[in-house]
Amino acid sequence: MKETSSSDLNLNLSLILQQCRKDPPNVLDTLLAVQAKLGHVPPAALPEIARALEVTEADVMGVLSYYPELRTNPPGRHVIRVCTGESCMANRCGRLTEALAEELRIGMGATTPDGRFTLEKIYCVGNCAVGPSVMIDEDVYGLVAPTDVPELLKGYK
Repeated sequence: MKETSSSDLNLNLSLILQQCRKDPPNVLDTLLAVQAKLGHVPPAALPEIARALEVTEADVMGVLSYYPELRTNPPGRHVIRVCTGESCMANRCGRLTEALAEELRIGMGATTPDGRFTLEKIYCVGNCAVGPSVMIDEDVYGLVAPTDVPELLKGYK
């Protein structure tokens, strides 16, 4: 994973913050914009975000910690999200989660040491009729069995 230099972070952050609504401040939209550009919300960026929006760092951190979709660490090249909605739970998504964690040798919320994959859960991907479902980046797969995992991951380098 490529680390963002301090000067790159400041430049990118300044450009993002110039476009964000400040009256009233929209912390969530701002954090989503930062993450869309940088892949995550670096903790070092919180003071500047708070200053730009004229809110406290606690306000920013409160929003950041509330939404599981927001991350403070860079994700892997491919983000795998296992659906944990009711339909997928009823169709044993837990077994799928275990198979992915075992194949990748990481836990939920972690990134593989080579930076290839990040494993996350998501509440619902809207694929309820064919659960359990998994998203890899923007690709949605349904009726995924634990035995499908090795073949499924082969297409993502």
